[in-house]
Amino acid sequence: MVKAIVLAAGAGTRLRPLTYETPKPMVPVVNRPVIHHVLDNLLRHGIKEVAINLYSHPDQVRGYCGDGSRWSLKIRYSPERKLLGTAGAVKRVEGFLKDGPFFVMSGDGLSDIDLGAMLAFHRKHRSLATMAVKAVDVRFEYGVTLLGPGGRIRGFKEKPQWGDVFSNKVNTGIYLFEPEILRYLPRNKYYDFGHDLWPKLLKLRKPIFAYDCPDYWTDVGNLVEYRRCQLDCLDRKIRINMPGTEVRRGVWIEEGSDISPKAVLHAPCLIGKGCHIQAGAQVGPYTVVGDRALICSDARLKNCILFQNVTVGENVHLSNCILGANGRVKESITVYEASILNVRE
Repeated sequence: MVKAIVLAAGAGTRLRPLTYETPKPMVPVVNRPVIHHVLDNLLRHGIKEVAINLYSHPDQVRGYCGDGSRWSLKIRYSPERKLLGTAGAVKRVEGFLKDGPFFVMSGDGLSDIDLGAMLAFHRKHRSLATMAVKAVDVRFEYGVTLLGPGGRIRGFKEKPQWGDVFSNKVNTGIYLFEPEILRYLPRNKYYDFGHDLWPKLLKLRKPIFAYDCPDYWTDVGNLVEYRRCQLDCLDRKIRINMPGTEVRRGVWIEEGSDISPKAVLHAPCLIGKGCHIQAGAQVGPYTVVGDRALICSDARLKNCILFQNVTVGENVHLSNCILGANGRVKESITVYEASILNVRE
């Protein structure tokens, strides 16, 4: 049986201020934490047993994911007192992973990758280690990969500078390993896949391959990518379980929301659970409203992401804004362009 480990220990410094109080895997994408969508995709491909490593805000991840029963999964946790690195985290759950091939998934990457197709590629090439790669236009925040015939990896550079760039195929952080790989990982030591393991395997001339992923993938690692993945979800560019009911094309509403018939919802948009949207308010396009939000009369929201328990006052106009959990914006103000709000009274 193929298992998986989801790496969810990172602090998410590039997503601040959103991650000061929320670990990156718990940042909402269309009103569900990123890790929720990762687990959805694992279940979609028949993976039933998952380990999750923890470090930053561990209680939030454990509290949300629980024992995995909401996904019909079995989840176990691996809390780390100090960060062990991506490969070090895998070594720590060696006993769980040693019985067969296993996937390594990033808890903060959003993808609908066909894991079955990746497994078939891995087996066809008799690969020891397979990396999912993706062609992207901007490559400097990711490791880049040079491929030989048949997808065999011939070179790799973690987060290169301009002079190092030799490919636009980047490392997605999605891996498939044979259990033999565990022998190459040191115990109780910080060890990283990109900086340490992949270069080592390349030097040893081990059979390592790159699976060219044709599916959607993005690293929800900074505010630009975070915004873009919300738009992509609303545009249905990724196979994802959208919450709520699509009441008309491009408009999703979750249960328990009270929306005035005199409010206007511009597609695409998503309204969370238990929201109140008053007469004259305009929501969308490209706006996600978190659970239990209050959108007051004559407010206008465009290209916005609202976390849970948010209040937007009367005649407030927000464009391209993120409003953090429990945020309140008082009446009669306008805020434009890339403003990050997390204001509390």
